[in-house]
Amino acid sequence: MAPYASDDSTTAGEVDEQRSGRRKAARYIVPVTVVGVAAATIGLVPALADSGDPDLPKITAQQLIEKIAKSDVQQLSGTVKISTDLGLPNLGGLESGLLSGAAGKGEGEGGSSADPTAKLTELASGTHTLRVAADGPDKQKLSLLENAAEYSVIHNGKDVWGYDSKSNEVYHGTSSDSPERGKEQQPPALPKDFAEEALKAVDDTTSVTVDGTAQVAGRDAYKLVVKPKESGSTVGAITVAVDAKTGMPLKFTLTPASGGAAVVDAGFTKVSFAEPAASTFDFTPPKGAKVTEEKDAGKASGETPRKAPGKPFDLGEAPGHAPKAGKDFGQVLGGHDGMKTIGEGWTAIATFDTGGEGVPSGKAGGEFGGFIDSLGDKVHGKFGSGTVFSTRLVNALVTDDGKVYAGLVTKDALVKAADAGR
Repeated sequence: MAPYASDDSTTAGEVDEQRSGRRKAARYIVPVTVVGVAAATIGLVPALADSGDPDLPKITAQQLIEKIAKSDVQQLSGTVKISTDLGLPNLGGLESGLLSGAAGKGEGEGGSSADPTAKLTELASGTHTLRVAADGPDKQKLSLLENAAEYSVIHNGKDVWGYDSKSNEVYHGTSSDSPERGKEQQPPALPKDFAEEALKAVDDTTSVTVDGTAQVAGRDAYKLVVKPKESGSTVGAITVAVDAKTGMPLKFTLTPASGGAAVVDAGFTKVSFAEPAASTFDFTPPKGAKVTEEKDAGKASGETPRKAPGKPFDLGEAPGHAPKAGKDFGQVLGGHDGMKTIGEGWTAIATFDTGGEGVPSGKAGGEFGGFIDSLGDKVHGKFGSGTVFSTRLVNALVTDDGKVYAGLVTKDALVKAADAGR
């Protein structure tokens, strides 16, 4: 079936209006490290594997966004496949350790290998298969399938359990009705999580259209395409496959402006909206398992105990007004004191002064100078000189005098911003 020629661009005001009412939604935010900031701004969908284009009634982008906003799926079970290819340098596994370290302490440091805040950061790289189930706001389960092992997070009432079958360790915490609790530690899992983050970026610099139909996990779906209108962004396009019946996003793809494979590919391979068996959410620590309570986590290292990472699926009320893309990016960088945003929309650049001397490289970096040089590209301009650290999505410039410029923009855009700020 031919794609729909949709010229109904949707404005930020219209999208905000759709989000202003109460609605249920699953939301996650990817945790990040300073230079691996890419993982935090990923938001969205994989290349759609068509099983034939279904013949569905025509729909406008505005109507499809309304359909997503009104979606109120409370019960589901299925399998989700997530692939992330940020183009990070091969550090022999060190990059995974950095991401986990940013989220929390691991085994042997007063923590637990079953702590969800560290374990689920694995979703920020590679390809993973998840089994998911939900029955309303108080019962959810997410299982990360690994080689001959499985990691699960179970939320049942006030209890949140994390279980790592490989180490036979259990982490136990409690959930809270507060939407603030632990939300910054939750990685994205379902396509809907990614879609909501994508729609937050919709403003006057964004084109939103409907591009035909597809079948995902055996269900008919519309394809919503979100693109930056202007050049300079590393984001090429975001495609969201929206279930034609329920309005729930089934699959997401984020492709870079540079082309090639998707940066993020997340979608259901199987899905059912029937009520899961009540036993799905039951959990009792296995015999002999090491159990760590959230109130005790970190005590061995003298740290303040961390709160539980929240609910695997937060089916609570969505925010009435979504922050703009530039503001989001600044928050992703950690809300650093003195943080400023240059520009707006998809080409917004967050900048702040570290107060340091930049990145030590070459001879100045001692025995690590050459290694650091291999991770970034030296650049020069009116601002002086610095190092650009690149992924397929996010680029960050650290000048030799300690200023940082980062965004979903090209290297040239960062240099231009640094020149303007000298």
